[in-house]
Amino acid sequence: MDSSSVGAGPARPRVPERPFRSIRIPWGLTIRPPLHSKPPHRARLRTGLAATAIGLAGGVLLLGLAPLSGAPEAARLLPSHPHQAIDGERADATPARDLEADLPALPQVMLVSAFNTEQAPARREPETLQLTLEVARGDTLMGLLTEAGVTAGEAHQAIESLRQVFSPRDLRPGFEIRLSLESSPEPEEPETAGGGNPIADGMQEAFRLVGLSFAPDVDRDVEVARAEDASFFARTTEKALQPVDAGAVGVIDSSLYEAAVEAQVPNATLLEAIKALSFDVDFQRDIQAGDSFEMLYENLVDENGRPLKAGALMYVELVTKGKPIRLYRFTPSSGFPDYFDEKGRSVRKTLMRTPIDGARLSSGFGLRRHPILGYNKMHKGLDFAAARGTPIYAAGNGTVEVAGRNGGYGNYIRIRHNSEYKTAYAHLHKFAKGVHSGSRVRQGEVIGYVGTTGRSTGPHLHYEVLQNNKQVNPASIKLPAGETLKGKDLEAFAALRERIDRRRAMIAPNLQVAATPDKQADEARQ
Repeated sequence: MDSSSVGAGPARPRVPERPFRSIRIPWGLTIRPPLHSKPPHRARLRTGLAATAIGLAGGVLLLGLAPLSGAPEAARLLPSHPHQAIDGERADATPARDLEADLPALPQVMLVSAFNTEQAPARREPETLQLTLEVARGDTLMGLLTEAGVTAGEAHQAIESLRQVFSPRDLRPGFEIRLSLESSPEPEEPETAGGGNPIADGMQEAFRLVGLSFAPDVDRDVEVARAEDASFFARTTEKALQPVDAGAVGVIDSSLYEAAVEAQVPNATLLEAIKALSFDVDFQRDIQAGDSFEMLYENLVDENGRPLKAGALMYVELVTKGKPIRLYRFTPSSGFPDYFDEKGRSVRKTLMRTPIDGARLSSGFGLRRHPILGYNKMHKGLDFAAARGTPIYAAGNGTVEVAGRNGGYGNYIRIRHNSEYKTAYAHLHKFAKGVHSGSRVRQGEVIGYVGTTGRSTGPHLHYEVLQNNKQVNPASIKLPAGETLKGKDLEAFAALRERIDRRRAMIAPNLQVAATPDKQADEARQ
């Protein structure tokens, strides 16, 4: 005999184990099988589930009878421990009553019905989530959408639809993209029944893309939306902006650019004025302290009167060396707007004298001591010092003859404008997109960017004008004038000029001459 069984009493028969799984009832109660249960009679229910239910029912009945039979009887029926004494007797002296035998049989159909009644998962109402994403350097629209929880398939469909009205490559850092997402109406799985935020909970499959929108310009919105057939479509909406007259006057102390910025002229308007004047003005040599300017331009405002965008420059006047240059914006019958002087002569010449904005003339045309070679050498162009990356414009309409590396010139472009004139641009950092040998360019079009390639001591543009294939001084040549208005175009221009002069007079009382640094110092001393 095994020593471990001595004094252990008669062996208790082992109850065979039967498969039984826990069941979670809809109202939150979990019923599990008892660890040891007495095998029921064949006529009783053969599942641990039924036995457990009967036990629960018996407990309820016993609690209901306990007050009628008295506290001592209840104490004998419900010992708290097998060896606890009850009324001076040991618990094992009185055999426990078979509570199951005293209970009425319960119809099996009721139990089966009770535990087989499953409540169908409630259909979840779709939820909408609004997100605003800011485009950073290096971001792609596909990456932004997938990181926000949109599936790659839906992101691809939305982007392909967007291409019809806007190129995703034109997204710039700082753009804000508004996303509208919708949760799936299917019942939630237990592991995804959390907060419902695809970013916070990692539920990248839980939301579908409803639409996206952004504003590439202050007056234009772009939207991608989901159609009824689950496909996507794109559209643009133009905002209604009204033009309102605005203007500026100022006295030049060092440069037109600085004086106009001080007078709060919008940057786009200022650049347009510089381009219009650059045909007749050398901004490095002609501008002197005490010169003045006046501008009439339009501000585009929204329904609340807020200026959102600079409109057209209608009039610019520059008084230099006591001589005024007055230019009016007019669109002749050709359909191309241009600037004309008071007599209807186009300001546009064959070539621009200065094909760059805001640059400083660092070296003129003629004999000089070369800063690198160390000896006197003929300088056959003009050098304009400017920051690396500053845009360079085509001086006139023409065809690109050369666009590539050219010895000491570095990155070099040469444009043939007609049978007589060519222009050249050297030391470029890089060429503009689409500029190559044989390409056509228009006057004022960006062809490259300032750099310091080739034989150069710093970032600048070396600009040459070739007349009959010989370099000439760009500042001294006389260039042929452009179009001169005649007939009905001249009559229409005269009427427009009078209207613009009246508009100038109306806003003149609201304009204040921008004070130059020298004037501010004088006022402070007074």
